[in-house]
Amino acid sequence: MKEKDFNEFEEKIGIKFNDQNFLKQAFTHRSFLNENKNFKSGHNERLEFLGDAVLELVTTDFLYTKYPEKNEGDLTSIRSALVNAQTCAEVAAEIKVNDFLLLSRGEAKDEGRARQYILANALEAIIGSIYIDSGYEKARDFILKYITPKTEQIVAEELWVDAKSKFQEKAQDIESITPSYQTIKETGPDHDKKFTVGVFLGGQMVAEGEGESKQDAEQDAARKALKERGWS
Repeated sequence: MKEKDFNEFEEKIGIKFNDQNFLKQAFTHRSFLNENKNFKSGHNERLEFLGDAVLELVTTDFLYTKYPEKNEGDLTSIRSALVNAQTCAEVAAEIKVNDFLLLSRGEAKDEGRARQYILANALEAIIGSIYIDSGYEKARDFILKYITPKTEQIVAEELWVDAKSKFQEKAQDIESITPSYQTIKETGPDHDKKFTVGVFLGGQMVAEGEGESKQDAEQDAARKALKERGWS
């Protein structure tokens, strides 16, 4: 295995670790240890647990200050969209986390949805490693630099709204119909499927949505249907 140069990652994020072993552990997936029994660092799950809590605190504080007009329910929904696996995996991809992951040979071959969760978990572990090595302020600065800027898009595109619930409420109020969803197409291998789902009012399809799960595709379809009907 080629040795990873974690100095490169430190330069990329602009943080120099006091003890680089914390950073190395943040990139270490449990599967890697199964094939490398003599590896001295542990896996990243404890750091992920810590980083998840730091991420939630920083984003809560950020959203509370940024949106004084929003109630706690809306703030909770926005925070969920901001710290979910999809957003965290996007951020991880942007800062090239994938290049430094320590994975088993089997996990390294899987580039599908499972890798997205590994990337998201590694990002939280990195936050945990920054916190434990350099303190809360450094971890907060990292989150404010790379994660909270996603808020603008999430709010502008209403990605935090439960589109299915909103579309059902509008459809029942305005047209007295409960929407139904139907899977139109499934593509890709089992570990990396893509779903296309249609949302129907009566027998009429209003919109199609796509996603990596049926639930995501249904939300996408409902979001598009709200726009199609002018109910968004």
